[in-house]
Amino acid sequence: MTNRLKGTGVALITPFTPDGSIDFDALEKLVNYVVKGGVDFLVALGTTAETPTLTSEEKQEILAAVIRYNNDRVPVVCGIGGNNTAEVVHQLVSWDLRGVTAILSVTPYYNKPTQEGLYQHYKTIAGATSKPILLYNVPGRTGSNILPATVLRLATECKNIIGIKDACGSIPQCMEMLREAPANFLVLSGDDNLVLAQMAMGMEGVISVAANCFPKEMTEMVNLAMVNKYDKARKAMYKLLEGIDLLFAEGNPAGVKCVLAHMNMCHNVLRLPVVPVSDATSEKIAAYLKNM
Repeated sequence: MTNRLKGTGVALITPFTPDGSIDFDALEKLVNYVVKGGVDFLVALGTTAETPTLTSEEKQEILAAVIRYNNDRVPVVCGIGGNNTAEVVHQLVSWDLRGVTAILSVTPYYNKPTQEGLYQHYKTIAGATSKPILLYNVPGRTGSNILPATVLRLATECKNIIGIKDACGSIPQCMEMLREAPANFLVLSGDDNLVLAQMAMGMEGVISVAANCFPKEMTEMVNLAMVNKYDKARKAMYKLLEGIDLLFAEGNPAGVKCVLAHMNMCHNVLRLPVVPVSDATSEKIAAYLKNM
């Protein structure tokens, strides 16, 4: 299973029409674009998909659509997480997860559980499903940092917790996890601008925001790193670095939607409280794309 989720995954956005409803035509276009661009797997309903603003019915419609549009070309990972453990369990047992390869579950946000609370949260989730689970650590957005000792405890005690997407931003913390991780426990980067350094330390790929816009370029860079061709991978990374910085200059997914709108992939529409990037950033994005 972990071999199927190495390389480049893409955390898909949710395109909206000008009236704010889900733009399924744009979603199909995006799925085809990133799959043809070479990504190794798709992530539906990650936090980049603006999931806090989606209803449960919309989430299930999006998941079904992504599975249908993908048509078994690459694995599909589904984001199911939150700060209400019982609700996460309810979604796991009530949603139609046929066609889903694994679950990506973000650490609880706002309520800031202890490490024991995080352990009990994920242990409960793991017991509610037979699907493989990837933990998702992104303390800069959730206020909750799952430490390596807790990750390793879960990896040891819960057989279907198979890996983690780590966006902690701390190189020493990532190194500690990689040093102690059991065999076949998958550690993926969640930071587009750090992925090359993290793969040099031992991570086996990325779940990427930038791959929505630059799937071919991100995949080529990751593939080079996977076979230790870091001289070429560095050149590919440096070409992308400005674009990655622009994607996150005013938050995610505002930047990625601006890029995709300039590429005529979707409308530049987000749901409040997220708003489009400023005109100044949009102009910088347009200039970068023109030069690229």
